[in-house]
Amino acid sequence: MNRAPPPEIRDPVTIEVIQQSLGAITDEMFAVTRKTAMSSVIYEVLDFGVAVTDKDGALASAGAGIPSFIGMLDPGVRAIIKIFQSPEIREGDIFISNDPYTGGVSHTNDVAVSMPVFYGGEIAAWTANKGHWMDIGGMRPGSTSPDATELFQEGLLLPEVKIVDAGNLNDALLKTMMANSRLPGQLRGDFWAAIASLRMGTKRIQHICQKYGRDTFLFAVQDYLNTAERRVRRSLAQLPKGEFEATDRLDDGRGLHVKITVTDTEFVVDLSKNPEQDKGPLNSTYDATMVSVQAMFKSLTDPDGPANAGAFRPLKLVTEPGTLFHSVKPAATGLYYENKLRVSDLILKAVAPYFEQGRAAGHFCSVCATLVGQNNDDGSISSFIEPEVGGWGARADSDGENAQFSTSHGDTYTCPVEINEVRNGIRVDRLALNDEPGGAGQFRGGKGIELRYRILENRGWVTAAYTRSRVKPWGLNGGSSGTVNRLSVIRSNGSVETYQSASSVSLAKDDVIQIRTGNGAGYGDPAKRDPESILRDIRDGYISKREAHEVYHLDTALIRGGQT
Repeated sequence: MNRAPPPEIRDPVTIEVIQQSLGAITDEMFAVTRKTAMSSVIYEVLDFGVAVTDKDGALASAGAGIPSFIGMLDPGVRAIIKIFQSPEIREGDIFISNDPYTGGVSHTNDVAVSMPVFYGGEIAAWTANKGHWMDIGGMRPGSTSPDATELFQEGLLLPEVKIVDAGNLNDALLKTMMANSRLPGQLRGDFWAAIASLRMGTKRIQHICQKYGRDTFLFAVQDYLNTAERRVRRSLAQLPKGEFEATDRLDDGRGLHVKITVTDTEFVVDLSKNPEQDKGPLNSTYDATMVSVQAMFKSLTDPDGPANAGAFRPLKLVTEPGTLFHSVKPAATGLYYENKLRVSDLILKAVAPYFEQGRAAGHFCSVCATLVGQNNDDGSISSFIEPEVGGWGARADSDGENAQFSTSHGDTYTCPVEINEVRNGIRVDRLALNDEPGGAGQFRGGKGIELRYRILENRGWVTAAYTRSRVKPWGLNGGSSGTVNRLSVIRSNGSVETYQSASSVSLAKDDVIQIRTGNGAGYGDPAKRDPESILRDIRDGYISKREAHEVYHLDTALIRGGQT
């Protein structure tokens, strides 16, 4: 770890310039994808990630994007290196995969492409890109279905194969991918957007090698990993030591458990005592689970430092193959994201009473991904998927955040109402904060949202599966629980159907999809909340006057007067 660089590359300024350039490269790769993709879930929601790895596949730099995408790109690259011998990997090659069990992805919709960066006839690094492709085939539109029971129902599987061989496109493979998609034009467009980002990143790395030398570049990358490790280990030494445990429940009643052991040198997360893998798609592979663990570990140790492979060297994950958090093939993984969020929440629940950095109550804990499609008059379909925002738990010194993405989503956005209506063929009747009571505390939980999509064509469908639809977010230090996530269909005749899991539920013209995401939980005794904050909540519409009196015990005279 402390190997001194050769004399010719000991200039710390040069090393720092190269290391900062890695971040600039992944930022540019991210911008290229965003500006050229065809799917609104990529160019608006930013449901993708990019990365640069070292020559052996260790994550060196991560661009903006979804942590669970970025953090799986390096095992995907390592899988390619393991499968293909060195002579088989040539300059100009690009590999593609969407197999959750080998290819550095979490479910079949997430397609990863990776490219070796050659300089002087040898590999100096890899560029990688992974995005959510709207439809890759499978039993249901959108390639995601709550009723899937095996991986093979969730779309065309692409093992680690060359899609571009020494610069030459495998046109037959691309045509096969398009033939299996209900949205072939979007697939083709998103594919070429990813390729463009890889080639841009490759060009920038080759320029650095040309300017400073390949050996200097290689040393700077390894030094960057070592720097991240040193920073994390310093922070780890300052954390409370010992064993920390937490339990929770899935909505169907199955129990969840985590044990965290913190020493001076290791942070061990033990998830081995959890239920057997799900018979449906609520499964997470080992790599997908590891990403959630990595994100929480980073936030508890060195959230502002480099996010690369070096930062995770003190981290250890213990699982049991064949269980919910370490599923084995061919278990379906389409809804893995709901599962992996529970890992983040379990870790937070275990450490929140003891760690200063993690002192927060439970959040809505769901991606609430909602897939909506319609049959157009010309026989084509229009379809989009959107993760929803919800309420975060209150902290020890402040209220929870309103309408934010889950801990899984990072730098993503909601699709603007105008884009949804123009591009995706629906009307948004309502987008507002969730006015349901819940999450009271000395510091109040953040608010979720209420969102209503109206169907404009004669036939359509909705697919979704939300967790925390029965088990509420947990309060901390006397704070109240938050509220649950709900999906309802309001039929044109006024009848209402509520779903925990909807698999291509048929919709007719003027049916409305109503989404309510949960409010985060509260922190501290509600009776200790500052009266002026309560009155401000009433004025802002966060709580009702009745809640102010019955839950926060504010004097009715103060409520009527509106001031303290």
